[in-house]
Amino acid sequence: MKQTTVWHALPPEEVLERLASGPAGLTASEAERRLREQGGNELAAPVRHPAWALLLRQFRNVLTLLLLGAALLSLLLGHRSEAAAIAVIVLLSATLGFAQEYRAEGAMRALRRLAAPKARVVRDGSEIDIAARNLVPGDLVLLRAGDRVPADIRLTRGANLRVDEAALTGESVPVAKEPATLRAKDVPLPERRCMAYAGTVAAAGRGQGVVVATGMATEFGGIASLLTGIEPGRTPLQKDLDRLARILAWAGLAVVMLVAAFGVFQGAPLLATLVFGIALAVAIVPEALPAVLTISLAMGLKRMARRHALMRRLSIVETLGCVSVICADKTGTLTQDEMTVRRIFAAGEMLDVTGSGFEPVGDFRCGGSSVASLPEAVNEVLRAGVLASDARMYRGQDGRWCVRGDPTEGALVVAAMKAGLAPSDLEAGLPRVGEIPFTSESRRMTTLHRGPAGPEAFSKGAPEVVLHGCTAWLAGEGERALDPEGVESILKIAHAMAAEGLRVLALARKKGTRLEDAEHGMTFLGLAAMIDPPRPEAKSAVRTCRDAGIRVVMVTGDHPLTARAVGGELGLLESGRLATGAEVELLSREELEDQVEVIEVYARMLPAQKLRVVEALQRRGHVVAMTGDGINDAPALKRADVGVAMGINGTDVSREAADVTLIDDNFASIVAAVEEGRGIFDNTRKYLTYLFTSNIGEIGLMGAAAVLGFPMPLTAVQILYVNLATDGLPALALAAEPSDPCVMRRPPRDPKTGIFSRGAVSLMLLGGAWSATANLGLMAWALAGGRSLPEARTLTFVSLVLMEFFKAYCFRSPLRPVLRSPFGNLWLNLAVLWELLLLFMVVTVPGLSRSFGGFPLTHEDWAVALLMAATIVPVVEAGKWGFGERDTRLPGLPVRLT
Repeated sequence: MKQTTVWHALPPEEVLERLASGPAGLTASEAERRLREQGGNELAAPVRHPAWALLLRQFRNVLTLLLLGAALLSLLLGHRSEAAAIAVIVLLSATLGFAQEYRAEGAMRALRRLAAPKARVVRDGSEIDIAARNLVPGDLVLLRAGDRVPADIRLTRGANLRVDEAALTGESVPVAKEPATLRAKDVPLPERRCMAYAGTVAAAGRGQGVVVATGMATEFGGIASLLTGIEPGRTPLQKDLDRLARILAWAGLAVVMLVAAFGVFQGAPLLATLVFGIALAVAIVPEALPAVLTISLAMGLKRMARRHALMRRLSIVETLGCVSVICADKTGTLTQDEMTVRRIFAAGEMLDVTGSGFEPVGDFRCGGSSVASLPEAVNEVLRAGVLASDARMYRGQDGRWCVRGDPTEGALVVAAMKAGLAPSDLEAGLPRVGEIPFTSESRRMTTLHRGPAGPEAFSKGAPEVVLHGCTAWLAGEGERALDPEGVESILKIAHAMAAEGLRVLALARKKGTRLEDAEHGMTFLGLAAMIDPPRPEAKSAVRTCRDAGIRVVMVTGDHPLTARAVGGELGLLESGRLATGAEVELLSREELEDQVEVIEVYARMLPAQKLRVVEALQRRGHVVAMTGDGINDAPALKRADVGVAMGINGTDVSREAADVTLIDDNFASIVAAVEEGRGIFDNTRKYLTYLFTSNIGEIGLMGAAAVLGFPMPLTAVQILYVNLATDGLPALALAAEPSDPCVMRRPPRDPKTGIFSRGAVSLMLLGGAWSATANLGLMAWALAGGRSLPEARTLTFVSLVLMEFFKAYCFRSPLRPVLRSPFGNLWLNLAVLWELLLLFMVVTVPGLSRSFGGFPLTHEDWAVALLMAATIVPVVEAGKWGFGERDTRLPGLPVRLT
């Protein structure tokens, strides 16, 4: 159970008393007793689905069951080859789906891997190292820089302790921690300075604290509990296909019953009537669809990988095309997660600093113009920033610049490098001989250096603190006295920059001093204002989303001022509506559903609050994509229709909970993935329309023959050949069509509308009706001319197959006429050539011809079949324009949807 005691509002002594602990920690025997009673400090083992259960899950969709039913009926009636072919298709699709889901059983395992393996504790008055899983409430834990916090801890001591909580809260910079008791009980988690939470990392300093929660009772465990209760929903495409399969099942049953009744009424043998009915049922079911769908989605997955997006589930590829809202985490997604100095105020002037991130490339501008030579006061600010910092810059294995230490200090070092100052030269010329470290009480750091002209001290920290110790300021012509009015003027500038979401530091120096006197009588050098800047390409990506009818909403755990600054810079705050997690918590379910349509930026959000926002948007009918990189994002990532995690800076938890991982951590890659998803859906609709038009033609042909008293126009094996061999490869080729250039200028598809519009259904019926009419007429002509039944069937079979090829070219685009670049799809050309070769072999090779009930045809017969097949082109082309539905949502675009 999650702990309900408000530990941050209790003094350390009372916390120790309540937990029956003390300065000497627990005794070994007491710790062992608590471990037996309360369990280990680890997350509950995830419920793992056995492999057989995952495999069986692949057969739960209606289309698969329908195909298995068709295979079983074929087997019972002795059609073993048809039954085997259908079974192979079903097993292929199920195996691919099983492989994807088996890899996705990892979110909870990733959470467990993040637990710290070791912890240093005080027991029986001595410091010892123990396995982190053996920690119990009441243990005294020691923390040093670089340690992962092993449990939820109430601090009892601290020295310059700063903890990186980005993975838990979204805070972009390490948080200063201190043992002082917080008076308010309802302090938000990111502001509980006297607490350290499991899963976070000590970035600097050291501390000691008493364990108040372990395992599932920690804040980390609370997120794990949220994850266990979340089941990913079915994608729009899966729902659409289930609806189609149910329609096909009822249609197949109705057709079989009608044909059987009609046959019995005419006095036909019952067995022959059943065989004919089964052949019709086989004609109704698109046997190639599962394989074509699986393979085409896999092709889309590969294309997305080339655009830096890796998919965990095949079905999620199409869902991206329906996304109507993107809930984007700020730190590391919309921003670079690299603090950058944006402005420097020195000698009474404000300079802008260009460039972003830790790459030391950029220049200094004043009034929009580049500054060729920096004023000495600016150089002094940058020099102080380097010397009063512990951060170091280095190149990673990928060649990118990285910071070792506090990212805020790293930003100061990078700014100095942009000015041409070498940190190593500065440190060699003024070696450090002493320091007064930063603490949450002092809010500043001061270092003492040995210089050629004597000792020199440098200080950086909160402007109001540093200015309090200054008696002079550095002007362009030298040092001047600093009076109260000057202090007030500088503070106004600092507050104005802070109101823009910038983190502001003041820098000062003092020459010829001792360390104990260094922080008094200093000279103010200037202000440095920094922020984790938006990615350069994020703003244009947001604009592309807006053009595509997709709302982008920022959801972050960072401070409201910072969130507002970044949101404004990206163009997200058009209405200015920003809400905090505390405000979201106060809203009822109905109130939140109303507010999510107008709130554009969420700040100080906790994991459960992010989850509420995603669920509220889904209840409003939106298809939601959620991006994130931290532990705190995992529940919302798993609940969203499309969860998108960061591949570089993301935690294992976020990557395992998400459906998509961005290789480059770039928000623009999400937009590219959405574009691919829309294109994939367009192509899916093309080949589904093609497949179902073909099946309708077969049904019409067989049904009309039964009603008119004709013999069966095609054998069961010929029907299966058309459905699997003839239709399969061209359908796959249609899945490789390039996306429409206007695909990102259309609104998102409403998942409730289904795959087919009225125009598409009308076109399918028209194409199917003409196919049935033309081919039945061809058979009647052949029989009337004295041809044998096998010869008439073969002629009809060839005409039907050739007609499928013509239809494939017609369905390449619902917008363009077929004669405009008719052979522009290389894969379709190759598929048709291959199928033509197979058709020729099936008809002419004696062994194959006998298996398929074929008959040798003359050149004139081939010509007749070809001409009859070609008649489908003008019919479908007329239908494309006659039944096309103009998209009225974007006036002016020449878009016709089928």
